[in-house]
Amino acid sequence: MGRSQEFDTTAVVAAALDVFWARGYEGASLGDLESATGLSRSSLYNSFTNKRGLFDAAVQMYLDHVIRPRLRSLTTNPGADAVDDYLSSLAHAIGTMTADSPRRGCLLLNTAAGLGAHDDAAAAVIRAYRRERADAINSGLHAAFPTETDATLSDRTRILLSCTVSALVLARVDTEEAIATLESARRLNAEWQG
Repeated sequence: MGRSQEFDTTAVVAAALDVFWARGYEGASLGDLESATGLSRSSLYNSFTNKRGLFDAAVQMYLDHVIRPRLRSLTTNPGADAVDDYLSSLAHAIGTMTADSPRRGCLLLNTAAGLGAHDDAAAAVIRAYRRERADAINSGLHAAFPTETDATLSDRTRILLSCTVSALVLARVDTEEAIATLESARRLNAEWQG
């Protein structure tokens, strides 16, 4: 008979999420994960199979608890100001993040250049994440500009998505420029509204 699990899986995944977010998949050592979670290597392996299994659980938590709640304002009955509200809330989140927070930037964008560059499964998750973010922005733009063509809204989506991606990458090294990028996106969106 196997031993029963004696820890809170959600708390363990949340602790690992912070390690992966701060250091990236490749930069997070098993020692870092043991220290953060309070679990031994064997407990981590027994529960998550390997480091990648723990990372996958952390990514799912990130999508479910960080990304999707923020995108919901763009996808669930968005109003004409949904895109501006989204960009503003993202700028606020970046601006209030402390320099020592492990949660600066974006876990998946931080992963894209490392693990995502040589791991097909990780690359697929990152592509799906980009599509989900683009679809949400496009939904918000459709609410704001119901008479615009799909081609115009697709172009605007790409522009705003590029701004948000840039801001999230910059957030790790230059908070002021990250916020300025989002403010530029807000001004552009306002110009589109006339």
